[in-house]
Amino acid sequence: MDDDVREQAEEAAEVNALYNALKHDSDAQVGAIMGPLMGQNPEFREHGDEMAGVVAPVVERVNGMDAAEKRERLADLAPERVEELDAEDEEDDQALPDLPNAEEYDEVRMRLAPNPNGPWHLGSARMPAVIGTYKQIYDGWMLCRFDDTDPETKRPDLDAYDEILDAVDYLGFEPDEVIKASDRVDIYYDHARELIDLGGAYTCSCSGEDFSDMKNSGEACPHRDKDAETVHEEFDAMVDGEYDSGEMVLRVKTDIEHKNPALRDFVAFRMIDTPHPREEAADYRCWPMLDFQSGIDDHLTGITHIVRGIDLQDSAKRQAFVYDYFGWEYPEVVHWGHVQIDAYDVPMSTSTIIEKIEAGELTGWDDPRAPTIASLRRRGIRGEAIVDAMVELGTSSSNVDLAMSSIYANNRELIDEETDRAFFVRDDGPGTEGSVELSVSGGPDEGEPLVHPNHEDRGRRSIPVEGSVVVEAADLPADGERVWLKGYGCVRYEGEEFVATGDDLAVVREGDVDVIHWAPADGPRLRLRTMDGDVTGVAEPGVLDYEADDLVQFERVGFARIDDPGDDPAVAYYTHP
Repeated sequence: MDDDVREQAEEAAEVNALYNALKHDSDAQVGAIMGPLMGQNPEFREHGDEMAGVVAPVVERVNGMDAAEKRERLADLAPERVEELDAEDEEDDQALPDLPNAEEYDEVRMRLAPNPNGPWHLGSARMPAVIGTYKQIYDGWMLCRFDDTDPETKRPDLDAYDEILDAVDYLGFEPDEVIKASDRVDIYYDHARELIDLGGAYTCSCSGEDFSDMKNSGEACPHRDKDAETVHEEFDAMVDGEYDSGEMVLRVKTDIEHKNPALRDFVAFRMIDTPHPREEAADYRCWPMLDFQSGIDDHLTGITHIVRGIDLQDSAKRQAFVYDYFGWEYPEVVHWGHVQIDAYDVPMSTSTIIEKIEAGELTGWDDPRAPTIASLRRRGIRGEAIVDAMVELGTSSSNVDLAMSSIYANNRELIDEETDRAFFVRDDGPGTEGSVELSVSGGPDEGEPLVHPNHEDRGRRSIPVEGSVVVEAADLPADGERVWLKGYGCVRYEGEEFVATGDDLAVVREGDVDVIHWAPADGPRLRLRTMDGDVTGVAEPGVLDYEADDLVQFERVGFARIDDPGDDPAVAYYTHP
């Protein structure tokens, strides 16, 4: 990061920190400002790994000011942000906007509506994060409804139902009720029959191409005026599976001259020959389209507020036709833009991820290179860190960018103080330059670095030095120069060995000597799985004493989750810097 970018980042961080502290009448938090900072300034994203180090001292400086000083400084830097503060409700400390007309309902009722065609990618976390948070704000009710009525194009994965519920739990939420749409097909049939009686639906055997031509020209389908008795007979034949796929559909009558052709007489039910993978639903061949199924379910489950993508605006308009026929009141709707996430080469697409797993390009949904919730979980990132970053994006109808660095900053605040430190010397893998083995003479028989630099009461680690150590090649000083082996002492590089010098820590404080990490040459081998590929090296022996799921911070490398300490080599997953 050059000086100009650093200066811009520091000023932007200061504005966001001042605003955050004044808005919440508390200390600013690095994690809370990283999201908006990176979202407002996309040019900073390429420096994502460095941003937390730039932001943290700025936040610390801001938190040292009193409220009057913060306000005066913000007025100097960004007076429009002070006006924004003054215009806001002083009691409103939520990142999310108020739900529309929430006060008019006895209970706010919202729903998650996942398609269980695979575990969730990272973008899927936005829905439970925001809806779960709204549930907490309004002391509301939350449904998880699996929209699994497409057994062909978005074929359900039988494992995904539980995997999705497990992901919701990991993010910190629990649905008040869970239902599967494929268990409710007869309910949709009943409402289709009622809609036919109301004159709102008709069976159609036109080819897709022919109907499209008529629809686009505003011409009514010749089947549109069938009598209700014929429509009932043909719909019952659909239900009984007497038609092949594509032979017959049930359409909702809308406005054949509507200015938006997509809303003209849309399909409510179609025939699908492929059996549903759930045994309980395998006999059905007549399946509702999502707009019909979802609209019926939203009413029957009492949903008051729907949050959905801006690309689904037409869904609300189609469903409104059905609601008008039945005399129902349509729920409040919030449309938001797509969330885009940096740092991944693999697209956030369930089908693409499945293809890469099947092709052996990914080891599974929890591969660190996959943009999935399972991947972040295995890397040791807490659900709360993801939720906070997603909530900070709000519900704007514009597309928004989520920088992974904001999730990392949130997680760092959650885990830093409780996470032990350890040494890991990398010798092979992406971003490494190899390692060097050197004998050590003249020093103690062991190093004793602190378990945690901020908590001396937690003691020291004991790392034996039996003849030689390994250090990363990039840390090797010039011949005759000194370095400080952290927790061990000052040594001079002389040919093929390190020789202890007896210097005290003053040489480090004065800036004359760099501090580096190290490991005994005979230490345990460890494989660190990262987003860029696997990195191997040597760790300090104490790493093997940790259990699976324990977190450590490999000093000067980053946080990691211990995955399998008993393997050879031991396995850990890289969390973040």
